Amino acid sequence: MALPTNAVFDIRGINHLALVSSDMARTVDFYSNVLGMPLVKTIELPHGLGQHFFFDVGNGDCLAFFWFVDAPKAQPGIAAAGNLPTSGKSIASAHGSMNHVAFNVPADRIDEYYRKLLARGLKPGVILNHDDSPQGASLEVTPTTFVRSIYFFDPDGILLEFAAWTRDLDPKRDVTHAPVDASGAPARQSGHSA
Repeated sequence: MALPTNAVFDIRGINHLALVSSDMARTVDFYSNVLGMPLVKTIELPHGLGQHFFFDVGNGDCLAFFWFVDAPKAQPGIAAAGNLPTSGKSIASAHGSMNHVAFNVPADRIDEYYRKLLARGLKPGVILNHDDSPQGASLEVTPTTFVRSIYFFDPDGILLEFAAWTRDLDPKRDVTHAPVDASGAPARQSGHSA
């Protein structure tokens, strides 16, 4: 299957996603030592404002963190998800927030990675198999499963996911829902073109 292309901009993936850490030393320990991500760039912000560090997440993409001297405290459930999707509680976060970060991992290693997270002292939720059922997910792989996921939190409460695609996505099969507007009503298609 040919991958979809962007006819408007030559976007080549995510350069970096920048999050905020409350303790850069703890963040470096977690992402480098627990998750094995190489630290590839460190920056001291001017005027003593803090730091900005980058971790390689594969394919030349990075996950970056700021540590600001005067950053406000975390607000789980507002600025980010406050619960694991497998907890049975809401994973909603505020408009404009960053809900979670999903790292692409090989499908044939998802069970191994679950055991590794446990062995490294993390508390991931159960492996969730996202599918096209009315519930949207199952504890078992089903014929409509498209991605398998493991969710867990970093030391600052940032919701992370190891996600493994189980099949190619096909717009004819997988793009079947109309977007809704802020009121929850189906939105009119805008028809932007190049």
